[in-house]
Amino acid sequence: MTVTTAPRIRRSALAALCAVAVLTLPACGTTGSDGKAGSDGRAGAKDGRDPVKSGSSEKPEPFADLSGPEIARKSLATIRAASSLRLKADTKEGTGTVLTDMALDKKGDCAGTMSMNGEGTTTLSKIGATVYMKFDEKMLRAQGEGQPEKETDAVVEMLADRWVKTDAKAPDAKDFVGFCDLDELLAEFADGDSVARKGPLTTVDGQPAITLTETDGTSDYTMYVATEGKPYLLKVVVKGKDAGTMAFTDFDKPVPAEVPDDKDIVDLDSLGG
Repeated sequence: MTVTTAPRIRRSALAALCAVAVLTLPACGTTGSDGKAGSDGRAGAKDGRDPVKSGSSEKPEPFADLSGPEIARKSLATIRAASSLRLKADTKEGTGTVLTDMALDKKGDCAGTMSMNGEGTTTLSKIGATVYMKFDEKMLRAQGEGQPEKETDAVVEMLADRWVKTDAKAPDAKDFVGFCDLDELLAEFADGDSVARKGPLTTVDGQPAITLTETDGTSDYTMYVATEGKPYLLKVVVKGKDAGTMAFTDFDKPVPAEVPDDKDIVDLDSLGG
């Protein structure tokens, strides 16, 4: 029984995340939330937010001079410029659920956890040319399903809740290395045609934001864009066929990747396959 658990999980997780990103961020749908865009693509009385009159002492409405598509493009450009970020995602793949909580940067370092279908958790820390991984027992047993019980028991005994390390170029690490590449993730955030409609103001984890909505007929998409500071894309929620949520935080902050403080780390490269 070879240790291929981590790459299998990563391929599924990244596929689900990219599916959400491709459908949502470039706004591939062709209609607005009610099947048509507003008369000028901007929010007005219909959104319950009247434009601030000249000379008013009230705080100006965020993005009052931008249309929904313009705000979407601005947010995507801003997030693409980030040197690092933290991604928390809950996405569907078939009948399963993929959970990801990962900080990553453009140097290729990352740190976090991921799981699929509630079948245990993989912890990951990549620093430079080395990848450190840890699988819990539930994860190892789930991935060992169909294998001889004694073989699975042996893998659990050897690796459960124990850090392993390998070169980032090794076969068992290459998929994780791709997931840790922020440039690869942000490449999905390309500009595209959009008829996103401006929605109400709200907050995302206490941060002021504006909502943008769109639909493609099978799924409804809602983007949340920061209205204070840089206009980062804070959250994407998809309802319908491609249901899922992606939340982005910790922009331009150092990734907490580090060498595990553990003397008992298994060096996979020294095991000779």
